[in-house]
Amino acid sequence: MADSLTDQDPETGELVPWLATDWSVSDDGLTYTFILRDGVTFSDGTPLNADAVVRTFESALETIQAVPGAYGGVYVAGLEAATAVDDDTVEVSFSTPNSSFLQGTSTTNLAILAPSSYDATPEERCLGDVVGSGPFVLDSYRPGEGIDLSKRDGYDWASDLNDHQGEAYLDAVRINYVAEDSVRVGNLASGASDVAWPRNPFTPEDRTLLESSGATVQSRPLPGVSQSLFANTADGAILADPAVRQALQKAIDRKTYAATIYGADYPVVDGAFNSTTPFFEPQTEALAYDPEGAAEILEDAGWVLEDGEDYREKDGETLTIVRPITAESPGDVLLQDQLKQVGINFELRVYQAAERASIISNGDYDVLVTYYTRAEPSVIQWIIDARYASSKAFASGVATPETAAEIQSLFDEGLTATTAEGQKAAYDALQKVLVDEGVTFPIFERVQYAATAPGVHGFRFTSESFLSYYDIWKSEE
Repeated sequence: MADSLTDQDPETGELVPWLATDWSVSDDGLTYTFILRDGVTFSDGTPLNADAVVRTFESALETIQAVPGAYGGVYVAGLEAATAVDDDTVEVSFSTPNSSFLQGTSTTNLAILAPSSYDATPEERCLGDVVGSGPFVLDSYRPGEGIDLSKRDGYDWASDLNDHQGEAYLDAVRINYVAEDSVRVGNLASGASDVAWPRNPFTPEDRTLLESSGATVQSRPLPGVSQSLFANTADGAILADPAVRQALQKAIDRKTYAATIYGADYPVVDGAFNSTTPFFEPQTEALAYDPEGAAEILEDAGWVLEDGEDYREKDGETLTIVRPITAESPGDVLLQDQLKQVGINFELRVYQAAERASIISNGDYDVLVTYYTRAEPSVIQWIIDARYASSKAFASGVATPETAAEIQSLFDEGLTATTAEGQKAAYDALQKVLVDEGVTFPIFERVQYAATAPGVHGFRFTSESFLSYYDIWKSEE
C-alpha cells in the first residue's frame, strides 16, 4: 500500500533508493537531504513531492511527542524539523546525530503517505483510512478478520531489490487471520490458501505435513532482539545478585531448547540479537551451556544445595526466580527443568492479562520475556533504555545503575557515530555488556516461517522478514 524513501537489502543490510533516488548526510550527522523520484503518484492521484514527505515526518514527530514510548520513536529521536527545499528535495535536521534514522526510512513505520491521509484521525488511520503510493490499494480492512487488497494500476517505481518493475503480478490479495495453527496448515495443505504465515515457527510435524503436500517451506531469522529473559535487578530482587545472573546465563541449554521445541534443524540463538541484525556479533562463549560452572558460581556465592533437596538455599531463602505468565508453554516447562538441574526454582505464576500487567508495573517479578523486530541494533532501546522505552518501569529495572549508565553511553556512541566503523565498535561493546552483565538472557532465535503452495512463485522476505507480495505470481500446477 505504501512505499518508503529507501529499501534495505535483506542479505547485506545495504540501503538502496526507492522513493528517494539519492541522499546525503552532513559531516556532523545532523542533516539528511533526500532527492525524490519523478513521476510517483499516490493512489488518490496526487503527486509525491517534498511537502508530502515533510508531512509524514511531521506526523512522526507529533506522535512521539504525544506518546514518548511510541513504537518507532527511536527512529526519529532528536528530529527537529523536515523542510521542503524545493518540490523534489527534502531536508531533515536533527539536534543530535541519529545514525539509525536512515535505516528507519526503509521501514513501514516511516512509509510516505499522501497528505490526505492526515486529514483522518490517528484512530481512523489505524483502521485503514490511509493513502499510499504502493503497488496495492486497500479495499477493506476487517479488524480481527482480514484485509483485502487490489492491484494498483500504473505502478512503476519499485526499488531495485525486486525482481521486476511495473505493476504487481497479482490482481488481488486476500489476507485472512486464522488463529489456530492446525487450521492454517490444513488450509494450505488442502489447497484452500496459497500462503501460510504463522506467528510462531511451524512445528516439525507441520513442516513435514506441508512438504508432503507439495508446499515449499521457507524461513528467515527475524532481525532485532532475540527472544530473551530480561531481569529485574532492583534492590532486594534475587537477580540484583550478579552471581545469580551469571549462573542463570550458564544454566540455559539453548541448543537443546531449540531442538526440542522447534526441531533439530532450528538455529541456536547466539547473542542478544538475532543473526540477521546488522552489526550482529556472536556471544558464543558467554552463552555456552555450563551447568557445572553455574553450580560452582552459586556455591561460591553461598547458595547451597543440600543432599536430597531440589533447590538451593541461602540464609533460609530458596533460590527462586519468578516469571509471571498468562499461559504455560512447553518452552516454559523445558526452561524450568533446565534451571532445576542447577538448583534454581524457576517459578511460573499464571495470571489474567490485566493482573499480570499490574504486577509488571509494580515490579513484582524476577524475569520477563520479550523481543523486538527491526533490522537495526538500536531497536533494543525500546526495551531497556528508560529514555525511550515503552515501559519506563520495566526499563529502569533491567540493569544495575552502573550498567544502565554504560548501556546508555554505548547507545549514544552508536547513534551519534558518523561512520559504520564507529557504529560497529559501539554495538559490539553493547552486545557484550548485555550478555556478560546479565541484562538479557537469550532463549531462542526468532525465525519467521512461511509456506507457499505449489504454483506460487516470486516469494521474497524483506529485510525485516516480512512478506513482499509485489513479485509473487501464480502458475497452474
